[in-house]
Amino acid sequence: MTTYFKKFSLLLFIAAVGAHFAWGQNGGSNRGPVPSVSLPFAVGETLTYEGKMRKSISPGIAIADLTFTVMRPDPDGDFVVKADARSKGTLTRLFRFSFLQQIESSFGADSGEARLTKKHDVQKERVRDSLAVFDYGDRQVTYTETDPNDPMRPPRRIASEVKPGTFDMISGIYWLRTKPLAIGSTFDMTVSDSGLVYKVPVKVTARERQKTEIGRVWCWRVEPQVFGPGRLIEREGSMIIWITDDARRIPVRSQVNSSIGRFEIKIQSVQNLQV
Repeated sequence: MTTYFKKFSLLLFIAAVGAHFAWGQNGGSNRGPVPSVSLPFAVGETLTYEGKMRKSISPGIAIADLTFTVMRPDPDGDFVVKADARSKGTLTRLFRFSFLQQIESSFGADSGEARLTKKHDVQKERVRDSLAVFDYGDRQVTYTETDPNDPMRPPRRIASEVKPGTFDMISGIYWLRTKPLAIGSTFDMTVSDSGLVYKVPVKVTARERQKTEIGRVWCWRVEPQVFGPGRLIEREGSMIIWITDDARRIPVRSQVNSSIGRFEIKIQSVQNLQV
């Protein structure tokens, strides 16, 4: 179970992160110029979520808090989003497992593709810092992981081939929110995590009304295929994300079903929303 929670702390980002940045709704392509329209975000916009674990019909126990903040563009003009996911006391008490993940994602303003991913990952006593650098000229992503508690330990390095239009875990979901969605539509995303590259099929399966902390809203029901052999989570399971069908395109809820229970991630607040 501990191994699963290590990977689930990553999944929390997939489930809850929202696109505060919009680009290129040009027939489904993720490449193209930034549109000269009002964008549904502002610098400093912050989305907060709470994650709960449910067993059977129980109301669930709170296990994590998540926060995502849009930062100003970096000196190279790429956009930066900082994300923070941390376990709550209930998770520590019940499963004797705690985690903290802080991710800083830099991605291109013209395409949304990942440029740089910095990560600080704490799982109980284990601490790792990592950096993923995307070089599309050389068609390679280079991932380097170090142990700040053991500076003499050799870095762990992984290099994989990438093509233009590759996302990290955060920029990929940001781009997803820019897609024109419709029931029955399907598409694939290329996502790199920890130096490895995955194909993530995505399906839009319904349009449903959701009761949330920011009101009752109509949402697209989106199902990324992240479970299964050769995917992000090599276990049986499923994931659903509900994204508002309005100009804000906010992910308001996610549900992860697995062999150890059901996880619900729901929005708690939005700050500095532009629209």
